[in-house]
Amino acid sequence: MKTEKKQSKIGRAILWIVLIIVAVIQIFPLVWLIDFSLASSNEMFTSGLLIIPKKIQWGNYIKAFIDGHFLLYLKNSILINSLAVLLVVVISIMAAFACRRMEWKLSGFVKTLLLVGMMIPIHATLLPNYKIYNTIGLTDTIWALLIPYVAFSLPQALFLMTGFIAALPVELEEAAVVDGCGIYRIVFLIITPLLKPSISTVAIMTFLNNWNEFMMASTYLSSPKWKTLPFSVLEFTGQYSSNYAVQFAVMALTAAPAVIVYILLNKHITKGVAMGAVKG
Repeated sequence: MKTEKKQSKIGRAILWIVLIIVAVIQIFPLVWLIDFSLASSNEMFTSGLLIIPKKIQWGNYIKAFIDGHFLLYLKNSILINSLAVLLVVVISIMAAFACRRMEWKLSGFVKTLLLVGMMIPIHATLLPNYKIYNTIGLTDTIWALLIPYVAFSLPQALFLMTGFIAALPVELEEAAVVDGCGIYRIVFLIITPLLKPSISTVAIMTFLNNWNEFMMASTYLSSPKWKTLPFSVLEFTGQYSSNYAVQFAVMALTAAPAVIVYILLNKHITKGVAMGAVKG
């Protein structure tokens, strides 16, 4: 017994050491970014991995906030991502209910077709989408980002929603039909409140996946009207090509919202994915 307990403690200690090393490796780039964003550009050319600034340069963040059009791009990012999250949640709930609960010939085919989207890289559609948007006049509009953001987030959302809906008892819907409820009342008043863990997971993952997306935004947008936060980094790269400290400050400001959301809601993501996988 003592030998087994000793082996268990050693194994647990090794596990903790490995986890701590992995955590440090994962967190270090963020620490490095913040460290260099608070230094002056002259202090960056050092042989060490990190530096201790002689004086903390808060002015880097002020310049990044004002000259980087941070508020405008932040507003655009929040608006576009919020609309994408709303559309993905609503459409995935309706699609999951239709494919899982309703009886029609093509339900299995449609579900498979939608899930195939998980295997298509989002950037593989850049040129075809640009050609289509340019033909119908959608380039440089909010729809140029909303459509692909929603389309490429739907397969994963449908996968999670289908698993949760499959675990709900059919008797709830049968009782609602007996009471005279229509299809929309059943979906949105009875089924949707029971999908809160799945909805939270889908909303958070959709937000995080689209927040830092840049390739499509840079391809489809040209004027500042709908540009998102990653554009502020690009603009400072040209405007302050030698002022690396300000560029790092812009990157830190751009990454901050996504990092905060992930830290605060990480438990919901893990719980929702785990429950959806088990129930599916």
